[in-house]
Amino acid sequence: MFGWEFPPHIAGGLGTACYGMTKGLAHNDVDVLFVMPSASGDEDESAVKILNASDVEVTEVYGDIKEYLGKVDFVRVGTNMKPYIDPVEFKELAEREQNFQAEEFKIHFGTKYKFSGKYGTNLMEEVARYAVVGGAIAAQNTFDVIHAHDWLTYLAGMAAKKISGKPLVIHVHATSFDRSGDNVDPEVFRLEQMGMIAADEVITVSDLTRNIVINKYGIDPSKVITVHNAVDFSTRESLDTQRNLSDKIVTFLGRITFQKGPEYFIEAAYKVLQKCSNVRFVMAGSGDLFNRSVRRVAQLGIADKFHFTGFLRGKDVQKMFEMSDVYVMPSVSEPFGISPLEAMQSNVPTIISKQSGVAEVLSYAIKVDFWDIDALADAIYALIEYPAIAKVAGEKGYDEVNTLKWDNAAAKIKNVYQLAINKFQ
Repeated sequence: MFGWEFPPHIAGGLGTACYGMTKGLAHNDVDVLFVMPSASGDEDESAVKILNASDVEVTEVYGDIKEYLGKVDFVRVGTNMKPYIDPVEFKELAEREQNFQAEEFKIHFGTKYKFSGKYGTNLMEEVARYAVVGGAIAAQNTFDVIHAHDWLTYLAGMAAKKISGKPLVIHVHATSFDRSGDNVDPEVFRLEQMGMIAADEVITVSDLTRNIVINKYGIDPSKVITVHNAVDFSTRESLDTQRNLSDKIVTFLGRITFQKGPEYFIEAAYKVLQKCSNVRFVMAGSGDLFNRSVRRVAQLGIADKFHFTGFLRGKDVQKMFEMSDVYVMPSVSEPFGISPLEAMQSNVPTIISKQSGVAEVLSYAIKVDFWDIDALADAIYALIEYPAIAKVAGEKGYDEVNTLKWDNAAAKIKNVYQLAINKFQ
């Protein structure tokens, strides 16, 4: 299984999902070797074996480097296309680039790559090198099926499939259309589509995502299967959380990016504060819209009732939920969304956008269109001002979320593995 992050060092829901999934697979008698670019050594390996890609030596699988590059012909990420040059000049440029790639690869061949495992400026380079290491891992290990999570790992999964001849399952937790609307990054889209086409089976985290994969990427519906995420509460601790405020607390927790809809949360907060003053709003997270969100809060004159915590992790996330009276996830496009499940586990009444995959499995979360600020403000106001509504939503939500077990989701994933394996028999 190729991933990019694993608790306790995570940047979002993907690592959390991988953790719960691998534990569920272990309970379904599936042994998982989980590969990640940069492991810290303090990951929980009770249900999974972690392999740090930074510790893997890329050995000479084939006798000649060009033979290897020919076998895994998609290792290089990027392009040497140049505008306004004639065919002869382009051919010379392409040959020089190809020779440079071979020489550059030779320098590192037989050595280890040190991955940052982050989402930095050299992300594409790390994705490409991860593919090289993925091929080496496939040659050095015995396994039945390859499972790759999201576009960062698709090339590694494809390399492993080419070298091992084993079936590939890719897991779509989010697409470019979720992250950027219609302004997709063409290079990321290309990698996503390439992985989906190469895969023997494609798992999507919701029917919402499944429809995007089929309609936007042109993938055969017969190999796209929805398996809804779950949530793992087995390691949850009982915390003594002190509240020094009598005000109600309404929380947004997630990346402060276009996809998560933070600006709709701010506008709804302004409307609620026009009607009641016994409420405070908290935005927990970081992202490229952080500064713009701070400025908008200041412009609306609600800074005394609006708090930014920055990125939270581990126990601080649980503490935030337990201090909250209402949780809001106003995502523009959310393939699934684990955070509402975590909030409901803390008996917190939850409001989610209808444009989220988790809306497919929750009956006791209040659902609104992400763009409908009035409906969102009304829902927040109702949960703050009418305790009976909040009590029912909290209790019923708690009961509902505890039926969503990773063991059940993992059993479905195991069935997908078998479908992929059967295609090779």
